Amino acid sequence: MNEARLTREGIRIHSPEDSAGMHEAGRVAATILDEVGPLVVPGVTTGELDDFIHRRVEETGSTSATIGYRGYQHASCISVNHVVCHGIPGEKTLADGDILNIDVTVIVDGWYGDSSRMYVAGTPSVKARRLIEVTHDSLMKGIEAVRPGATFGDIGAAIQTYAESQRMSVVRDFCGHGLGRVFHAPPNVLHYGRPGKGPVLEEGMFFTIEPMINLGRPETKVLADDWTAVTRDKSLSAQFEHAIGVTSDGCEIFTLSPGGLFFPKM
Repeated sequence: MNEARLTREGIRIHSPEDSAGMHEAGRVAATILDEVGPLVVPGVTTGELDDFIHRRVEETGSTSATIGYRGYQHASCISVNHVVCHGIPGEKTLADGDILNIDVTVIVDGWYGDSSRMYVAGTPSVKARRLIEVTHDSLMKGIEAVRPGATFGDIGAAIQTYAESQRMSVVRDFCGHGLGRVFHAPPNVLHYGRPGKGPVLEEGMFFTIEPMINLGRPETKVLADDWTAVTRDKSLSAQFEHAIGVTSDGCEIFTLSPGGLFFPKM
């Protein structure tokens, strides 16, 4: 087996055979996200949702990548309303109209499956519904920009241009990342940028695209727990995340929903 090649930016170039491992890890993560959906209702706590996710991770024979990661003790991050990312599951009870992102990462045979998507408890407001739609479409605009010879700046520009055209803002404090047999690796995948800038995409690169879009301003702050990031202006935030691999003529998505449930029913 040839040793994996790294680009000058330190980005790992994987072999075509590696995609099978990523597809399986992505399938497990996406399946668990499918299964938790019916439990997202007014009155449930985020801790109860995490308990279900933890149990399903164990039942699938996979390993949670987040339990024990830098001291984190949960199988998911659950970010509600104005929480941008890294929300800690606990005693918070969901109310009618709450929107939330659930982020799950599993390890299957050494490969990492990392995905997140939006859910709604009850009936969302018109503004919340629109935010979820724009965030989902921003992710897909970014994925459409992925092909060999394009740049990471092309991905960020596609996301930023679309989100801002809808009068929403792109969070700049957090980004996507390389992954494979590690949780986080080069490159940082920014969700804003300029076309033609940044490293050039090559077949065999694996990474996440996971834009966080706010109804208000893009600024965030991290709370005293050192994990939970919120919008500074308390505006609603949403996020969708896929793990993808660059192919010879575009890209493949490793974390497709088996049930076609990636976009929430609203």
